[in-house]
Amino acid sequence: MDATQPGGPGIDWRECAFDLTRGIAAYIGNPLVGRLARVIAEHPDANISTAFNHKQVACKMWARDRLLDHCGARLGRVWIVGGWYGVLAAMLFDDARFDIAAIDSIDIDAGVAPVARTLNAPAGNRFTAMTADMYGLDYAGARPDLVINTSCEHIADLPGWLALIPKGTRVLLQSNDYFSEPTHINCVASAAAFEEMAGLTEVRFSGALPLKNYMRFMLIGTV
Repeated sequence: MDATQPGGPGIDWRECAFDLTRGIAAYIGNPLVGRLARVIAEHPDANISTAFNHKQVACKMWARDRLLDHCGARLGRVWIVGGWYGVLAAMLFDDARFDIAAIDSIDIDAGVAPVARTLNAPAGNRFTAMTADMYGLDYAGARPDLVINTSCEHIADLPGWLALIPKGTRVLLQSNDYFSEPTHINCVASAAAFEEMAGLTEVRFSGALPLKNYMRFMLIGTV
């Protein structure tokens, strides 16, 4: 893969991205952007441009704001399954409105954990990047206060997975109607269809976020 830009022969685009994000971090005074620059420098193979693109960020900001509205500021221990590079965890820790005891970012891909740890380094022992299959987790024994899954379109049997979580546990779920994406094996056509599929005991929020090419749906409630 050619690491140069058309406008600057011989210039590594990651070096440019590192300098750019450091500059933006200095200008706006946001440490999360500074850690994003650190990820670019220390993890050159990470697909951070996809994980932190405008649509991904918009969906996570939407989740963060509605979570505050419907679950309050004190979140206790949070499990994010399919946590990937830990972007949502970092955005939650970055938001001073929240009081979070701990976040565990859980993903089946061992390669994403080092990136997640770099991005969430300031959280110290309040953040853990775990490599595990979400179907093999001990939800009943660990009793997380909130379970987040923002990629339900990748789960073949959503009700079957939700049945592993103890009754009364708060959840935040996202899916979409991007049926043309081959890796999306269980999309939904509407927020109402998502509600029906999930079968939550209580729904505190159900809504849709229009994005280019697809709609993102979200549920907040209890199993």
